Amino acid sequence: MKRNFTWTIVSCLAVMLVALSLYVNKMTTKVYLSNEQLKDLGLYLIEPARNLGSFNLIDTNGKEFLPKDFKGKWNVLFFGFTFCPDICPITMSMLSRIEKEIDSQELDKIRIFLVTVDPVRDNPSQLKIYLKNFSENFTGLTGGLDQIYNFATRVNAPFTPINNSKDPYYTVDHTGSIVLIDPNGNYAGFFRAPHTQDKIKKALVEIIRRDL
Repeated sequence: MKRNFTWTIVSCLAVMLVALSLYVNKMTTKVYLSNEQLKDLGLYLIEPARNLGSFNLIDTNGKEFLPKDFKGKWNVLFFGFTFCPDICPITMSMLSRIEKEIDSQELDKIRIFLVTVDPVRDNPSQLKIYLKNFSENFTGLTGGLDQIYNFATRVNAPFTPINNSKDPYYTVDHTGSIVLIDPNGNYAGFFRAPHTQDKIKKALVEIIRRDL
């Protein structure tokens, strides 16, 4: 009788130990959002991520910028221009607010860029002055119109090139999508417009944490 009682106690303890182990495992195991859930947040991932090919641009410090310079961090790119009257300042302001809201560990894993679609007016100095209105951390990219157009085409960020316009107040038609380039320097996906700040923030934090 005593032996049966002892066995019952041992069995109960074993069951409790297994249950506790399963609970701890569940609580500590990282659970990632599915691609469909990310799509609900506006992020469309491309699998496998695509090679960017070659291009040669110039950053806001006047330095050469090549595809390899995207490596090491997640890169968020918006293709726009500093004379843009609406969607560009709205989008850059939103990205600035997101930057301020995510914590320092996640912020260290991300970079935000404005790639100009108007290199005639947007030289490195003009881009730097413009971006300081949003964040000291943002980087602008400019260069030859052919190089920018080639790059934009590779990441599905179409725009209508303007060259030698006689109108000083011309605008440039461009996409409202936000492009995502992964830490390997490959085209990983995009956020389709219209954008929602909280959704983009949640999606960005999700993909960043996958690498932590």
